[in-house]
Amino acid sequence: MSVRSAVKGSGIHVAIERFRDSLKGRRSTFALIHNGTMREGGDFKIDIKVVPDSGTDQLAGLTGTMEIVIEGHKHFYNLAA
Repeated sequence: MSVRSAVKGSGIHVAIERFRDSLKGRRSTFALIHNGTMREGGDFKIDIKVVPDSGTDQLAGLTGTMEIVIEGHKHFYNLAA
């Protein structure tokens, strides 16, 4: 969900995401929570955390944060667990 303010380019983004796949060869699901703000002029900050106790199977107990790196039109994801 996102909300834009009256100032063009400013607002907030929040989301809950379920990851289902493998991470470094370990099959699992886990949840992420996103909280981001945008300000006029391109100032964008986002905080993404693994939801506590959401890891299953081979990633049970997973904790950490995720960073989104944007280079041109490509997005890369770094998980610090």
